[in-house]
Amino acid sequence: MKAVEELTDDERVALFPIVLSEYNPEWAVWFDEEKVRIEQLLNMEDIAGITHYGSTSVPGLMAKPTIDILLEINENADIEKFIASFPPSEYICLRQSSTPNSQTPHLMFLKGYTPTGFAERVFHIHVRYPGDWDELYFRDFLIKHPDTAAEYAALKRKLKEQYEHDRDGYTEAKGGFIREVSARARKEV
Repeated sequence: MKAVEELTDDERVALFPIVLSEYNPEWAVWFDEEKVRIEQLLNMEDIAGITHYGSTSVPGLMAKPTIDILLEINENADIEKFIASFPPSEYICLRQSSTPNSQTPHLMFLKGYTPTGFAERVFHIHVRYPGDWDELYFRDFLIKHPDTAAEYAALKRKLKEQYEHDRDGYTEAKGGFIREVSARARKEV
């Protein structure tokens, strides 16, 4: 059986489609447990914050059952040592391409992707330097505005039908809504 990293793009798309689930209050518990795991793995002097965000952090909101975690690390953290702290048997490290003046170390860790599909618990750990993140404004706005959260849920249901096997397309198609709501959220602060 191939490791997840060895799968072709077509195999990966077939094995990991867009899945939406009704809100599960256990998602908050899963975040708390994974946060403890991350704290055990890392030198806490390198960590500025660990935050649950994304749709699974909004009570009552339908979501892909993937726990998004914002892991803010201090800018002086040794990136290679940091990466080595995540056991490859549990986490897949994705290095993203760098852009000048970026506020991110260009890292993401995936957990819960197996050669046979998703595990019960799936995590996306987004590694960034401390900053002012639209994703947190978006989350907080949805929590405060259930009507906007309901609009977002309807959009996700519609897009799931269109992009079930195109994760990038699904994410991109939500982008305009997310940017518009994030702009509104910033004005409320």
